[in-house]
Amino acid sequence: MNKSKVGTTLGFLSILPAIVSVIFYYTERGPNADIYLIINISGVLSIIGIILSVISLWMSKGRISKLLIGLIGLIANLVILVLAFLLLLAMGIGEA
Repeated sequence: MNKSKVGTTLGFLSILPAIVSVIFYYTERGPNADIYLIINISGVLSIIGIILSVISLWMSKGRISKLLIGLIGLIANLVILVLAFLLLLAMGIGEA
């Protein structure tokens, strides 16, 4: 199989955990939501997305369009991970 096609596929798959994390957050929000479950799922999905995007960036060397897909996945998952950390921090401050 072509290394470039695998890199592109992994690039698109790296964007998918960020989308799933946002959808899960908006479906589970509300007054009775288990916020720690949301934080855990968002964190795990974003780490999986970061790993996939790094592998995608490594496999599609030299192609700017292929690198852009991996970079979008990396940035999206890093933003989700930072937001999950900030939500965890806010919950810790709120309980103190």
